[in-house]
Amino acid sequence: MIRECEADGYYRGDECPGCGERGKFIMSDEEIKNLGKTTAGILRHFPDKYGLDMDRRGWVDLEHYIKALRNRQKRFHWLRRYHMDALVATDPKGRYQVEEGHIRATYAHSVEVDLDLPTEDIPDELYFPTTEKEAELLLEGGIKPSDRSYVHLSETYESAVGAGVVRTEKPVILCVDAKRAIEEGENIMKAGKGVYITKKVEPGYLSINEEQPSEEEIASYTEEKKKREERESR
Repeated sequence: MIRECEADGYYRGDECPGCGERGKFIMSDEEIKNLGKTTAGILRHFPDKYGLDMDRRGWVDLEHYIKALRNRQKRFHWLRRYHMDALVATDPKGRYQVEEGHIRATYAHSVEVDLDLPTEDIPDELYFPTTEKEAELLLEGGIKPSDRSYVHLSETYESAVGAGVVRTEKPVILCVDAKRAIEEGENIMKAGKGVYITKKVEPGYLSINEEQPSEEEIASYTEEKKKREERESR
């Protein structure tokens, strides 16, 4: 659940991680799940279905968004601005931004957008999970967006493995020489927490990562994925 502490602001859980107090109730786990999934879907894929005008940077008017959601889905009749502020502030993946009365998703768009996200402090190496079959093709031809507007890269090997088991039983992890790519003029942006995006990755910046997931690692991540899906389905 999300609660609000007078001293430390919004947080997820029963007790404030800062002071240990039990803050004011804002949203239940079920409400967070429903609002988060709906918000991600609208801001990433179908703003037009809700009559929302999205600018080229991916922003929509937050008050218009709230009104559209309340009007189109009666289960969100309770939705107010502070609920959205709480959702954005506590999202563990950093999937949204709110600025100057507007909201946007930070990554995973299928609608065409031209994001202007931070380009400073990009790690020297980033990671991309793929399948055994696709790995050779990507090493030869590079990585281009498929069903998204940008290529999405992971900050760590571990997070790449976690993302990989979502789409294949035995992921292969590619290493991206982000430092050289940037030095040679490529633009890589920091999106959500641990997520980086770029328009493409040329094959010259790609290699098979030295470390690859063991069967034990894959089993562990797969089990965690099942547990997460079970929690979300409750």
